[in-house]
Amino acid sequence: MKPLQNLFTILCFLTLAIACQKNKEGDNSENAIIINDNNGDDYNPVIDPANFVSTIDNPYFTLTPGKVWIYEGKNKAGKIERVEVEVTRETKTILGVNATVVRDRAWKDGKLVEDTFDWFAQDKDGNVWYLGEDSKEIKDGEVVSTAGSWEAGVNGAKAGFIMRANPQVGDAHRMEFLKGQAEDMMEVLSINESVSIGFGNYENCLKLKEWAPLKPDLVEHKFYSKGVGNVVIEKKVAGGSGELELIEMKTH
Repeated sequence: MKPLQNLFTILCFLTLAIACQKNKEGDNSENAIIINDNNGDDYNPVIDPANFVSTIDNPYFTLTPGKVWIYEGKNKAGKIERVEVEVTRETKTILGVNATVVRDRAWKDGKLVEDTFDWFAQDKDGNVWYLGEDSKEIKDGEVVSTAGSWEAGVNGAKAGFIMRANPQVGDAHRMEFLKGQAEDMMEVLSINESVSIGFGNYENCLKLKEWAPLKPDLVEHKFYSKGVGNVVIEKKVAGGSGELELIEMKTH
């Protein structure tokens, strides 16, 4: 998952059997959880177009066309980072499902460094699925990499949950799966966090942990608020430093 997903962390997913593994002293994986699906070989989510709806209104992850979230913060190098997430009015058909297209752009010190289109859809139960992304890394105005891009149903890529309908502490699942390229996972740490940022105070926020076997030392915490419908704040808690927080919401 790209910055934006990494940024969907502040606004305060098939559940799989999990096994906890104790960290070794000094291990940055922060009590990593192993999802027992044979390293993804047994992971086979079922996508039935008849089971999906046209509106994404999960209270923690509401995607209303025209809505924009803007985040700012500093990365570990001390550079100013800005992320803008916009719910477009476009859709993309993936495995027969009409997915909502969300554009996620990131700037560092005023320079555009990433431009990503993410694809999401909600099922009848209220779970929001992540169906893929078209990611472009940019340097000096030129696209230098599309690594991390994937689409469910293409080259073995499989969808995952970006947000469950009723997340509970201890829930853990894959958010995406393309072996060796896209393997982000998440765990629910809390459902009643308090978050205070310059943009406001939020109660009963959802606190998630996100990590990936491809980057085992990197762990992020994200906070979601029902009142915001998206991330409120994102913090790197292992393998890096810095955070992004919501500074503006608007609709156009």
